[in-house]
Amino acid sequence: MIPPERTVAIVGRPNVGKSRLFNRLVGKRMAIVHDMPGVTRDLASAEVEDNYNLLDTGGIGMKPEMTPQMIHDATEEQVDFAVQAASVIVFVTDGIEGLTVIDEELAKQFRRYGKPVVLVVNKIDKQSAVRNLDDFFKLGLGDPQAISAEHGDGVDVLHEVIVSQMPPYKPPFYSKKEERRIRICLCGRPNVGKSSLGNRLLKAPRLIVSEVAGTTRDAIETDLDYTDSDGTELKFRLMDTAGVKPRRKLGSSLDYFSGLRTSGAIERTDIAFLVLDAMTGVTKHDKTLAGEVLKFGKGLVIVVNKWDLALEQFREQPVRGYETEKEFREAFAEAVDKELFFLPKSPILFVSAVSGFKVESILKAARTVDVTSGLQLPTGALNKTLSKLMDKQAPRIVGKKRFKVYYSVHVSSRPITIRMFCNREEQLDDRYRRYLETGLREAFQLEGCPIRLDLVGKPQDSNPYHTPLAPGKDRKAKNTLDKHSRGKKRST
Repeated sequence: MIPPERTVAIVGRPNVGKSRLFNRLVGKRMAIVHDMPGVTRDLASAEVEDNYNLLDTGGIGMKPEMTPQMIHDATEEQVDFAVQAASVIVFVTDGIEGLTVIDEELAKQFRRYGKPVVLVVNKIDKQSAVRNLDDFFKLGLGDPQAISAEHGDGVDVLHEVIVSQMPPYKPPFYSKKEERRIRICLCGRPNVGKSSLGNRLLKAPRLIVSEVAGTTRDAIETDLDYTDSDGTELKFRLMDTAGVKPRRKLGSSLDYFSGLRTSGAIERTDIAFLVLDAMTGVTKHDKTLAGEVLKFGKGLVIVVNKWDLALEQFREQPVRGYETEKEFREAFAEAVDKELFFLPKSPILFVSAVSGFKVESILKAARTVDVTSGLQLPTGALNKTLSKLMDKQAPRIVGKKRFKVYYSVHVSSRPITIRMFCNREEQLDDRYRRYLETGLREAFQLEGCPIRLDLVGKPQDSNPYHTPLAPGKDRKAKNTLDKHSRGKKRST
């Protein structure tokens, strides 16, 4: 892991190319790039060639009319946090616009920190920027580094200059392989409190929080270490995502690309947390997001945020039929479970980002679901369970034939994938598939873990006299299936 003292912050006015430079140094597109000023609002971080941590910040000096005042103030706080955390400041300016009053004021502020400042003049691929280059010597921050973040010109030299401003780096020696970090993702509709929850978990104001929906536009990643009450150390990689809007409400290309970044974060995560608003409950869009998580086969936990507001309302005006808060909470959970019936019996957590109520239960649930999703199901127990399920409720007859399973085996985890050798895969309808998945989940206690059934049907001309799977007969069924396969090979 990169030591904290090797942290570099990219700062500057809005729309000077900070996010584009961030992507260039990191070597891949991690921050959203757009011509509209103020697109970057949260604090993004990444490792550069295992050499230093790089922070991308929102624009300093953003005019209030560019964005709501609360976002303007929060962005200023984010940059201040990044500068204080950084050992080197990369001050990015716009060569086309030339030296501005804001640049001069920022240079004065950076000098007060007493930290190394690397002055960067971006967009130098334009002739007007070349003419303005000499003006930046007035800032008194040394020779400006002329680059084009868009085309990559001068970025390699800039990287060397940044590294030269830090003490020599000695990679740490690990006597054993570093523990895997569990990747967790906070996703949900805009303004349900994802960033507030992220800040609570991080115990630092890394993510911008605002009552204005859509404040977060990028997928922000950061490491998170947590020590449980029993002394167990847990390591996570936390991803806070933009609030995804329904397609009909996408107002700009920024909304569209933010949605793509959120989908990408869900695809990379191990455990996704669908954050609901306790005051509005489950919406149609929440169901769509839950389906997105299941599509990628990720572990899923439901987080009901703002539970403090729901309890406050309950105390002021109790709901008829519920005498205690516990009864009210259980009824709420039952209603959520009913609305999201297609989920893998996901745990439901009730938290409050504002008060901190039960927020740490998110990390404990992540560990539990992650361990469960990595389990290996014993072949014998798996086949016996499936046999009992099919004896209890037989599949319906399709085209004069009933769906039969000869042998099943657990082939992979995350998601849990079970290969089922059967007579005809197309005879398994969706309803019976859900029945089998639910039965397996209950039998092996796989709450929150999606199950995928990989069906392998017999060829049309195969031997029709196989005996279907029966309790305690899984080994015989496998031998029969193997014998059939060998005979098939000889016949060809």
